[in-house]
Amino acid sequence: MNVKLPIVTGEGKESTIGFGRRLLFWDFARATWQYDVVVGLILIFIFATPREWFHDQPKASSVLLISSRNGINNVFIAPDLLASVPEAERSARAERLIHQRTGKRWHVQRVEPIRDEAEQEVKGFIAHATP
Repeated sequence: MNVKLPIVTGEGKESTIGFGRRLLFWDFARATWQYDVVVGLILIFIFATPREWFHDQPKASSVLLISSRNGINNVFIAPDLLASVPEAERSARAERLIHQRTGKRWHVQRVEPIRDEAEQEVKGFIAHATP
């Protein structure tokens, strides 16, 4: 009885690993179809991937130094950071926010709300601080 067994060479696995290695190290000659396919895949990834997947939306700064005159620093603070804080505690909270965002320990003398033209809605706060 003469039985022939198939010979397993592993060529498929090696070729897959070899292709993966070539893909990872960008080992395709220019002007080949493989090179064009890889470039196409990269472009598809760049332009077709939704921004939300990366949670990398631009966001305006919530604490911002506006001006500095005569030793007094005027700092804009976003409304959502101080709106729920009682007026008596706003200076202390503003000092903590400035320290957290900038690393500077400034003494806040007063905090003034910035209101819209109708004086209805608070658009932000200006903290007047000294170093």
